[in-house]
Amino acid sequence: MAEEHIELVYGDGGIGLMRHLADGALSAGGKVIGVIPRFMVERGWNNPRSTQTIVTESMHERKATIVQMVDAMVALPGGVGTMEELFECLTWKQLGLHGKPVVIVNTDGFFDPILAALDKMVDEHFMQPLHRDKMFTVVNNPEDVLPAIQAAAQWGEQESSHARTR
Repeated sequence: MAEEHIELVYGDGGIGLMRHLADGALSAGGKVIGVIPRFMVERGWNNPRSTQTIVTESMHERKATIVQMVDAMVALPGGVGTMEELFECLTWKQLGLHGKPVVIVNTDGFFDPILAALDKMVDEHFMQPLHRDKMFTVVNNPEDVLPAIQAAAQWGEQESSHARTR
């Protein structure tokens, strides 16, 4: 990311995979912007090395701020918070609240059960095939993220108008 002059905007977590991503970007001279709710800062869960920290009043404001600031969203393997953020991001895209690329990094098949659930949603008519095909891109390797963002399908009013299922 740093080599490509891409700023990392993330949830400012001070542990785990996202902390490692942030530290890697910083070590390579990149800029890292953390967006974190006040209660998490008060608990010391933020990354003190972030180039800039934006403190929000709630988790919802945190997610909305991040989506507003970024050009694309990338989901790495993670816990229940990652899943919640991914699904809210997909919901907002389906409803036309943003049209930005969403890339899921399916390292070692981590997201296979989630992808199977999305396929089942289409099979059971809870989601349009158009949404399964165009709302997000799945890659297996981190180095495939930038090409996937650049090649992402356009998302606009036409796709959002099909948010309802039959």
